[in-house]
Amino acid sequence: MWGGRFEAGPDAVMEAINASLPVDKRMWRQDLAGSIAHARMLGETGIVAPEAVQRIVAGLEAIAADWAEHGPPAEGAEDIHMAVEAELARRIGPDAGRLHTARSRNDQVATDLRLWVRDAIDSHLAVLARLATVLVDRAEAEAATIMPGFTHLQVAQPVTLGHHLLAWVEMLGRDAGRLSDARARLNLCPLGSAALAGTGFPIDRESTARALGFAGPTANSLDSVSDRDFAIEYLSAAAQCALHLSRMAEEIILWASQPFGFVRLPDQWSTGSSIMPQKRNPDAAELVRGHSGRILGLMAGLMATMKGLPLAYAKDMQDDKAPVFEAFDLLELALAAMAGMMARLEFVPARMREVAQTGHATATDLADWLVRVHGLPFREAHHLTGRVVRAADARGCRLDELSADELAAVDRRLDSRALALLSVEASVESRTSPGGTAPQCVRAAAAEARARVRTWAGSFAA
Repeated sequence: MWGGRFEAGPDAVMEAINASLPVDKRMWRQDLAGSIAHARMLGETGIVAPEAVQRIVAGLEAIAADWAEHGPPAEGAEDIHMAVEAELARRIGPDAGRLHTARSRNDQVATDLRLWVRDAIDSHLAVLARLATVLVDRAEAEAATIMPGFTHLQVAQPVTLGHHLLAWVEMLGRDAGRLSDARARLNLCPLGSAALAGTGFPIDRESTARALGFAGPTANSLDSVSDRDFAIEYLSAAAQCALHLSRMAEEIILWASQPFGFVRLPDQWSTGSSIMPQKRNPDAAELVRGHSGRILGLMAGLMATMKGLPLAYAKDMQDDKAPVFEAFDLLELALAAMAGMMARLEFVPARMREVAQTGHATATDLADWLVRVHGLPFREAHHLTGRVVRAADARGCRLDELSADELAAVDRRLDSRALALLSVEASVESRTSPGGTAPQCVRAAAAEARARVRTWAGSFAA
């Protein structure tokens, strides 16, 4: 490729450290698409003769068909760009050398990686929508199922299972938003920036940008070839999504343990033990949790690679693709695993309700009643309710098991009307504020979430 300048070939170790084909061959579709768009633009602008362009495009399309069936080569070239050029030369001869007119591998790889990340985001959005739809379906079915809500992992107030599941949907919605934002920002085309300074050929960058589905060309040739913000932003969004999946997985792991007993793991999404015949382990959830740490590390790694690079391109940036590809694989697998697991997970409502009744979870309802009915300042109501909790503890019973006389003994303003508030059912039914846990709120929120989720996967459909 650069034999005119060099008298000696590279050392074997130099060849090994310089080669990237085993990694970047994953971008073969994007490289061929970019090359076809570039070739057609060269013909449209008269830079390359139409006959040569026709042969180049036909050759590239034939390569695409062959590689779609058999895959790209794993060796024999420095990178995917040179693999395409070499294969094209083998097929059509010297005209293949005209394809690289008015471009560099610098703008070529920047374009390929943007196209690849854009495709990756579209795939994630589709799987995110699938997982969120499963959660919405189950939330509707469990809109009135009572479970404990926790703070500090202590029973705090009763909530509905549907409400809890929809909280996960909100987390995924923010992930979909971040991925969509990252996609919108990366959707500019670097092709035509050449090595770093642009080109003297009369190219039409708008044409290639349109052909590749970009919103337009990038504005500055130096920035175009050296920018990897889009890859870091993708990894950041992927890491945040993985973090959310990890939190969801952690709750499933807790819920499946015997002390909780809120869920039963299906055979398809659990494993056994090599020594303990009774075990049913939440390995899928644990691996989702584990993958999140790896994705966080991949994001930090690429940021460290980029942090000290001057403009414009430097070979360090050859290492930008491996973390992006690995993060995609890990996140795609984690999303699919979570969707499959959540679809088959078996809830245990009786156990959830049993735990929801512990810890005096309806104490706040009593304090609120004192504010509403007797006009007490909330702090005074809080203090008075604390005395009721102490009385229940002394008797070893729940708040709703205290008698009217026992309530009145704490304070004469506590009468039989207060007893009706202290069941977990009454508590969740009362939480009708917007975003609350009452079953009717959950059903309405599920319907709204379902409509919102439908837009995720189709946001960027052609």
